[in-house]
Amino acid sequence: MPRPRDIPVIDTLIGFRDTHQMGVASTKGDWQRHPAEYMFKDIPDELTGDENRYDAIAETVAQMDAHNIRVGVIHMSDDRTAEALQRHPDRFAAIRPVDPNKGMDAVRLIQREYDAGLIKGVSFFPSGQNPPVPINSKLAYPIYAKCIELDLPIFINVGVPGPRIPMMPQWVGHLDEVAYDLPELKVVMRHGAEPDEALACKLLLKWPNLYYSTSAFAPKYWPKEIIRFANSRGSDKVIYGGYFPMGLELDRIFAEMDAVPFKDAVWPKFLYQNAAKVLKLDIA
Repeated sequence: MPRPRDIPVIDTLIGFRDTHQMGVASTKGDWQRHPAEYMFKDIPDELTGDENRYDAIAETVAQMDAHNIRVGVIHMSDDRTAEALQRHPDRFAAIRPVDPNKGMDAVRLIQREYDAGLIKGVSFFPSGQNPPVPINSKLAYPIYAKCIELDLPIFINVGVPGPRIPMMPQWVGHLDEVAYDLPELKVVMRHGAEPDEALACKLLLKWPNLYYSTSAFAPKYWPKEIIRFANSRGSDKVIYGGYFPMGLELDRIFAEMDAVPFKDAVWPKFLYQNAAKVLKLDIA
């Protein structure tokens, strides 16, 4: 059935237009715009300069309003995030990107921002660290333990990365070991899990605290295995995530979403209930 228009949305990956040329730590050099720009057609234009600081935040809020997005999840990456949280505390929730190579400094940063009431979760890009850190690396376990202690979810990139960097650090199968060792850890898979979507579904079914988000993929490319899983035994496990403005416009995402064959009962869980539960958000 088409997506109901009256369902509020939590977007678990959104940002501001002038911050979308995110670099990734790499010995191969930096990217001029987006680290995976070769994968996207018509990447959204960027704004530059401090004079556009408020405009970028206002634009994202206006885009959210146009598509009934009540809360957008943003990265705690620069002063733009802090400003957005200050101006619109009810519209944004922040998560902290972490680098396990930094050891206890990364753990202490999570604690400080949690104590300050700034973050609702953590994110980890295994292939994007310098050097890369596999999902099941023991370097990441202190971060995982801190997330369990604070009851914070961690969003982890899985599957072949867009940037031309090694793939195996974020092979989805590594999550089986992590979930076995740390079953209390709430993990949200990000960025597709390709080409192992079927394995991702098996793990989602196996481990109660594993979830999947649709971030960085236009809806027409959402894996069929994930859609089938959400429509059967996985309705509580699949979460909406966009990619504005890093690679996709919200107009495109929501237009294509109308063709996604989710069952009626799945839409409210997918669009906001599952994310609200994992992130402990109240958007009523």
